[in-house]
Amino acid sequence: MPSPTATNPARPRVVVIGCGFGGLEATKALCNAPVDITLVDRTNHHLFQPLLYQVATAGLAAPAIAAPVRHLFRKQPNVTTLLGEANRIDAAARIVHLTDGTALPYDHLIVAAGATHSYFGRDEWARFAPGLKTLDDAFEIRRKVLLAFETAEKELDPARRAGWMNFVVIGGGPTGVEMAGTMAEIARQTLPGEFRRIDPASAKVLLVEGSPRVLQAMPEDLSRRATEQLLKLGVEVRTASRVTAIDARGLEVRPAEGEPYRIESRCIIWAAGVAASPLGREIAAATGATLDRAGRVVVEPDLSLPGHPEISVVGDLAAAMSHLAGHEPRPVPGVSPAAKQMGRTAAGNLLARLEGRPTKPFRYRDYGSLATIGRNAGVVDLTTPFGRVKFSGYPAWLFWLFAHVYFLIGFRNRMVVLFDWASAYWSRQRYARVVTDIEPAPVDG
Repeated sequence: MPSPTATNPARPRVVVIGCGFGGLEATKALCNAPVDITLVDRTNHHLFQPLLYQVATAGLAAPAIAAPVRHLFRKQPNVTTLLGEANRIDAAARIVHLTDGTALPYDHLIVAAGATHSYFGRDEWARFAPGLKTLDDAFEIRRKVLLAFETAEKELDPARRAGWMNFVVIGGGPTGVEMAGTMAEIARQTLPGEFRRIDPASAKVLLVEGSPRVLQAMPEDLSRRATEQLLKLGVEVRTASRVTAIDARGLEVRPAEGEPYRIESRCIIWAAGVAASPLGREIAAATGATLDRAGRVVVEPDLSLPGHPEISVVGDLAAAMSHLAGHEPRPVPGVSPAAKQMGRTAAGNLLARLEGRPTKPFRYRDYGSLATIGRNAGVVDLTTPFGRVKFSGYPAWLFWLFAHVYFLIGFRNRMVVLFDWASAYWSRQRYARVVTDIEPAPVDG
């Protein structure tokens, strides 16, 4: 099938796959370039993933953290937006193939297809422990959490009720910490007084992490403060504990010390690992590129592929190194600021090639990391020209709040999120507690 877009044959054709942070920034950076861009994404929206857990826990409505892709580029005339999923790349013919049969020829290709959940070879766990990457994931988790309380209200057997009142988050990274803290707030601050047969505050929220501490990427003192704040919220933190099995009724855990044990739980959330998009394997097959253990594509210093300078890979799909002057090359973390910087670098190098200039190696500027644990609780580790700045508690929570509002797409989204958060802060309520499928998922056995 021919390309559905009409382009000027004299202008280079650029295809961008994915409208996450990397693809969005690359496309924006080419706004004034003499190129024709086709932006392909399998959804019709750009998603601000750092706040996705807020949708999953009924703190925000979906439109507050998402923006239609077509609306974002309505004033950029060199961009054509297509709804579709790339499943094959013909590097020799320079054609991207979509699942619906559409063929998109390109002169330059930027791949920002992102990542998906990794269950470390146990993909059958996905049906019992959903992860959090898309709006659909967030809706499913929200449904799962709220219906667990609803089912517990109807359950007369204390032992069976306990399974519905145990909430388990697997993975102690930022997403896991934020999910666990927020779920504890729902149980202890939002829902009390709304049920007659159960006390929501008696629900158990457990955070299970395989490494010795939560927030491994942060300094030990901030990790310790995060644990203290989680415990204060009522979250049970179990570190150095590896999950060995998950089924419809719970999970099995093997601690570093002691005997394995089982946790009965009908609501398990997966936040333990990510894997690169399956498109990475297609790219490797088409170009001879190398994949790392996580399925990410190993790229050159300028983010292009060996032997294929016309193809750049950015974001979570790229196994990239940072080449800061005066420093040894270091792996680039899979975080949104890195994806944004890679998108801008890939666009800049594309323009350099068009103009016959040498490309530049990618240099990641690490501005630090932050996480919120719950109401008035958070941890922040900033990199500044004067050295590292670390703080926690209420100041960190405020910093996290305003930083995320600042980076949201669009003035309306910022105002909506600020209003919703202010309302939730003073009322301790979450008003996005709406589900449409009111029956809990069938339980095996």
